[in-house]
Parts: sequence; structure tokens; C-alpha cells
Amino acid sequence: MAQPLLTRLKQSGAALEVLAPEWVAPVVRRMPEVDQVIAVPFRHGTLQLGERWRLARELKPRGYEAAIVLPNSWKSALVPFLAGIPRRVGYVGEFRYGLLNSTRRNMNAPMPLHYARLAGELGNELARLRLKVSFPETEETKRRFGIEGRYVVLCPGAEYGPAKRWPYFRELAERLDLPVVLLGSAKDAESAANLRGRNLVGQTSLDEAIRLIAGAAAVISNDSGLMHVAAALGRPQVALFGSSSPEHTPPGSPNARVLWLRLECSPCFERECPLGHFRCMKEITVDQVLAAMERG
Repeated sequence: MAQPLLTRLKQSGAALEVLAPEWVAPVVRRMPEVDQVIAVPFRHGTLQLGERWRLARELKPRGYEAAIVLPNSWKSALVPFLAGIPRRVGYVGEFRYGLLNSTRRNMNAPMPLHYARLAGELGNELARLRLKVSFPETEETKRRFGIEGRYVVLCPGAEYGPAKRWPYFRELAERLDLPVVLLGSAKDAESAANLRGRNLVGQTSLDEAIRLIAGAAAVISNDSGLMHVAAALGRPQVALFGSSSPEHTPPGSPNARVLWLRLECSPCFERECPLGHFRCMKEITVDQVLAAMERG
């Protein structure tokens, strides 16, 4: 969702280096706009002040002109401040006056536009998403995992919580005409249990998952990170939304078909259904998903 921002910055002639957590760095390395990725071992929910201070000392001699901070957390603005980067841009977030010296206020735009506006007010038109994956890379990864011919990728997990997980992936897998490959992190193992297909959930690196998605005939997923990967690779896809909203975190691809029921209680953005009925996902049928695949 940050790639349209990177495209705008690249078009301005900037050299781009991206500071990214190790777990997401493989995605950023596939973005053609990025000149260098600095992967850091920062963990979610921890301050790690000593590590941030040491990193800032390493970055200071590079002489950056500006830093754009995407997360809203106070700690995420520490490294640019401690590194003495003269222009530090971001949304106010957790009262980050001082840490940032060029702040914006949240305008409640879809996330890709929300980030892109940090490059300045350049209109609402956004560049297409793109990840670089070559055909030989995809074929080599398929051989390594024993995958031949055409296949459909299913991504039944969603790390945020069960309210984002469609409950009928097993029934869908049984009705698909093509072989099925299941992808996700180790945290998605329960969602992928007992599904028909080549279960690679928790068995691939993120970069291997990217390569396998690049070779898929179609991808069906919940609102998840792999949904955005499929969009950036331009694969035909069906994206399933329940507690979240495609108006907020859309799959940025003309090849994406979105299923969202727009119930009066959705989006609630909760990890579990606060009303207990889970209608926003339960009432999306397998037939609807198959029909969306046909339209794609």
C-alpha cells in the first residue's frame, strides 16, 4: 500500500532507501522504485531503544536529506530523529511533534492515497502496483516444491484475527477444477488444516510465496498481506472482505474482484465478530467466489 508513495518519490528524482522490518523486507526488495533495503530486527510492540540508537548512529554518516515515516507510532519516528535527518515527514500519529518536523493530518483516505500524500498534494491518481519477479525465478521455485502446470493459490489465513477469515475455503478447494496450492505463514496453519491441495503454509519464505503467487492462474484470499502481493503481481484474484473494508485497504489491481457484503455492521475492524454472528463472512458463498473467478 506504500508503493504509490515510492513511485511519486522516484518520479521526483529521489534515491530511495527503505528501512523495513526483516519480515517484510522481501516485498520491498521486489519494488522497482527502491534502490536499497535496510532490514532491521525490530519486533512489533517493543521499544528496543538501544537498537534504534545504534542504527541511527550507523545511518547518520549517509547524509540523508529527508525521511518519510509511515507507521503512526512514536517509536517509529525515533531513528530519523536520532540520525539527525533534517526533514522528517509523517502523520502526527502518537503526538510526534519534535520527532517529526513536517507533519500531516489524517484525511481518512484509502491507505494507498493516505501514504502517497506524504509526497505532497499531487492529486488522487495513483500509479499501478508492481513487483519484479522473473519467469525463471517462478519456474525454479515451482520445481523446488514439486508444482507442475497451472494451479490456483488459496490464502486462507489473516493474521489480524478470525473476523477477517472466510470460513469456506475447504468447500471452495473441493470445487476448483485446477490443482490448489495453499500459502501463508506458520500462524495460518490452523486455517489451512484439512484443505485439499499442496499445503505449503508455514513451509515457504515470503520471497518463495511471492514467486509462487506470480505463477498462479488465480489467487483467492482474505484481506491479508498476500492479497496485496497478488495485486502487485497482477494475478487474477478474488479478495474477500468482512470486518475490514476494501475502501480502506483495497487490492490495487484491475484484475482483482472484491466480495464485500456491506452489512450495516461492517466494517467493524474488530479481530472477532463483536455481535457473534459473523454474517459478513458467512454469507459470502462459494458460488459467489466461483462466479467472481469466472468474471476475472
